[in-house]
Amino acid sequence: MSGEDRKNELAREHKERQEKRAASEQSSKARRNTFIGAGVAVVVVAGGVFAATTLVDKDGSEAASAASTPSASASASSSPSASVPAIPSTAPPVKPGSVTCTYKRDTSVPNKFVGLPGKKPNMKLKKWTINLNRGKVVVDLMTTAAPCSVNSLSFLAKKHFYDNMKCHRLVTPDVAGVHLLQCGDPLAKADGKNVGDGQGTSGYVYGDENTEIPPVKGVVMMSQPPEAAGQNNSQFVISLSDDNTQIGAGYSVVGMVSEGMDVLLGLAKDGKDLLVNQGDVTGEGGTTAPKNPVVIKSMTFS
Repeated sequence: MSGEDRKNELAREHKERQEKRAASEQSSKARRNTFIGAGVAVVVVAGGVFAATTLVDKDGSEAASAASTPSASASASSSPSASVPAIPSTAPPVKPGSVTCTYKRDTSVPNKFVGLPGKKPNMKLKKWTINLNRGKVVVDLMTTAAPCSVNSLSFLAKKHFYDNMKCHRLVTPDVAGVHLLQCGDPLAKADGKNVGDGQGTSGYVYGDENTEIPPVKGVVMMSQPPEAAGQNNSQFVISLSDDNTQIGAGYSVVGMVSEGMDVLLGLAKDGKDLLVNQGDVTGEGGTTAPKNPVVIKSMTFS
């Protein structure tokens, strides 16, 4: 091989490496953008299940932080028509004003930005009421254990961020082996056609907290990319079954449903009540939106 041929070969190999690196970075960003909206990826997967991790970013960059108390929870009372298991609290007392939250602006995904929450959370919040078009759901908050998550949700509720928002994903066990409802994408159409459903957020992220609790029935947790830490946003997931154990712990849990589980369990009987979008950008088997829309009319914290 001549020197010129060798030079051309090296140049070609270099170009191929650059293209592979660029494709890998683009794929990685696409996965992040997808999962940051899809959050708990299991709700868009027909065959596979993914769980969140609490690993630091691979590039060593600092993720949005949330200074809070150790993982714990509050006990939840049972719904008259659909019982929810209580999880004992292990959180130590927190002094008022001792918690500081950090929220980081994120413009890498589609978003509806209404501002950043304040750094000092209201530690007295105990109840989260979600008024759906299908009925009312009440969540007993774990504010002591997840103050920054509760602070974010409360802030967005005051900004009417969630008002008239469609919950974009609902899965039943026959579709994905789990039973979940996911809401919080301000741009979702939830029509089974919009390939971007699940990518929208509030335009900021924050750190993980209260991640030790498994997703048993009634657990309400924040969704985020399964391969990243500190990417919580406006999307949240409600676990509708004790059989969601394959998801695993690792997500920021904000509370337990104490009223309205019967409403949630009645949203869909099986996959026939869902709209499957095979063209979803995740490429993981299509999203599932409820045929009978689930709409957040309003939400309040007290």
